[in-house]
Amino acid sequence: MEASETSIGTGFVAITGNGQPMVSIVVPAFNEAERIGDSIEKIDAFIRQSPCSFEVIVVDDGSKDETASVVSKVNLKGLRLIRNNENHGKGYTVRQGVLAASGKYVLFTDADLSAPIEELTKLLEVAVAEDADVVIGSRKLAGSLIEMHQSGFREFGAFVFNCMVRVILGLHLHDTQCGFKLFHRQRSRRIFEKQTTLGFGFDPEVLFLAKRHGLRIRETPVRWSHSEGSKVKFLRDGLRMFLDLARIRWNALTGRYS
Repeated sequence: MEASETSIGTGFVAITGNGQPMVSIVVPAFNEAERIGDSIEKIDAFIRQSPCSFEVIVVDDGSKDETASVVSKVNLKGLRLIRNNENHGKGYTVRQGVLAASGKYVLFTDADLSAPIEELTKLLEVAVAEDADVVIGSRKLAGSLIEMHQSGFREFGAFVFNCMVRVILGLHLHDTQCGFKLFHRQRSRRIFEKQTTLGFGFDPEVLFLAKRHGLRIRETPVRWSHSEGSKVKFLRDGLRMFLDLARIRWNALTGRYS
C-alpha cells in the first residue's frame, strides 16, 4: 500500500452539532523526529484551552528517522497518523492530509510551528466573521510580527517570488508562502482535488485554483519566527518553484483545470 493510517487516542468533544470537529489541523512532516513531539505538545496545550473541537492529522511523508514513532507515542485525543512509504513532497502531503480531514475548517501548519498554533484563533475569527473560504496567515501585512527573520538572501528571494506570482498567476496577495493557511473544507475540497504540484511550490497553485473557483480569500497578519532546519533548499527548490509557476499557467491555458 502507498500509505497507511493509524488512529491514536479516542474521540473529542464536537461543537458543530453533528459530531464533526470544528477544525482539522494538518501537519506535514518529513524527518521531523527532533521537533514533532514538542510541536504536538504545543498543539495539545492550545486545544485544551480552546472552546472549539479539533482533530490533528500528522502526515509522515516517508521519513527516514523516527518521526512516525515519536508521533505514535503521543497521547492526544483525536490524533491521526498517515504514513507514506516514500517521500513525495510537501504539496502531496498537505493535499493528502486535507482530503483526509473531516473538520468544518482545515488548517495546515508547518511542523516547526513557525507561526505559533495560537495564531489559528485569528484566522478562524476572519473565516467566521467574513464567511471566508480561505484565510492566509501573512508575514507582510501591517500588524504581523516577525520575531526572528530569515537571512536577507532568503527574504529577497521570497520578495522576487511573490512578484512573479503576481505577474504570472495574477494573484495579488502579500504572502503566498507562509505555511499557515485555513480552508473551509467542503468549499475548498475541489481545489485540492485538482492540485498537481507535489513540492514546495504548491501554495500558489492552490490559491490560483481558489481564485478561479470564486472562493473568498482573505489575509490576516500573524506572529512568525524563522526556525532553523528548513527543508527548503534555496537554489534547488527556488528554481523548481519558479518552474511550477510557468507550469500552473500552462495548465490553465490548456484546460487541465477545467
